[in-house]
Amino acid sequence: MKSVILVTGAGTGIGKLSALALAEAGHVVYASMRDVEGRNRGRADELRAISAQKGISLMPLELDVLSQDSADAAAAAIVREQGRIDVVMQNAGHLVVGPSEAFTPEEMMKVFDTNLFGAQRVNRAVLPTMRRQESGLVLWISSTTTKGGFPPFMGPYGAAKAAIDSLAVTLSYELARFGVETSIVVPGAFTSGTDHFPSAGKPADSARAEAYARYDGVMDQIGERLTALTPPDADPKAVADEVVRIVGLAKGTRPMRSVIDFVGDGAAQVLEVSERVRIDFAKRIGMGDLLEAKVSR
Repeated sequence: MKSVILVTGAGTGIGKLSALALAEAGHVVYASMRDVEGRNRGRADELRAISAQKGISLMPLELDVLSQDSADAAAAAIVREQGRIDVVMQNAGHLVVGPSEAFTPEEMMKVFDTNLFGAQRVNRAVLPTMRRQESGLVLWISSTTTKGGFPPFMGPYGAAKAAIDSLAVTLSYELARFGVETSIVVPGAFTSGTDHFPSAGKPADSARAEAYARYDGVMDQIGERLTALTPPDADPKAVADEVVRIVGLAKGTRPMRSVIDFVGDGAAQVLEVSERVRIDFAKRIGMGDLLEAKVSR
């Protein structure tokens, strides 16, 4: 069945790969990014060209997750053109690397603004439509950093991703009685195929960062080790393929979580246990009905 889908952060990486794959699967896809007529004009034009060449429904859409007005306008444009929003893929995010101490609280707030508060702005823009429809899917791109082993010098990013994951789980309960489903896709580390690490931000307090000189080279060593652990066939497109699979499943059969990890950082094992505990506890406190999305009047 054809779905109307909003993908955030679709200019590069997993967002772009997923938007393309979803459109090629026959869905109507809005590939959102900020500044589509300026800084990201080239990326938007590339998607338009692919859409025309392949005859698929793939439309670049202006959406700055740092602005509620922008998120509201994007959601309104989709509803105006399509009459509904079936899926929102919460993917927009930004990685920062460096000693956690070197990041000021204000810098950490900016990381949370993009990764967590940005998702909340998009939620507030699209969820009223999904609740009125009494149907929809919120598909989150999480990270194995939330439950698996992950290296140092990614503190603000790891904290923001953990917050996003927690919000996704909480919202799954709160949306269930509106018939809105939740799926959380959990990618592991990809050392190639995305701009995640090359475009990572760093702390402005270089003097504080330099105080950690005894750790110089650690991130490079970690990157080399991750690359060595990654099999040759590891490709972030596997995440996009899983997104397409989940969207294509019938309502009520979609997984709450799906881990795509080629390195094996342990997140899959931890999440298997935590999901059992989550489900058992929900039933014990009398809210087992909220584990599945269905309309309850």
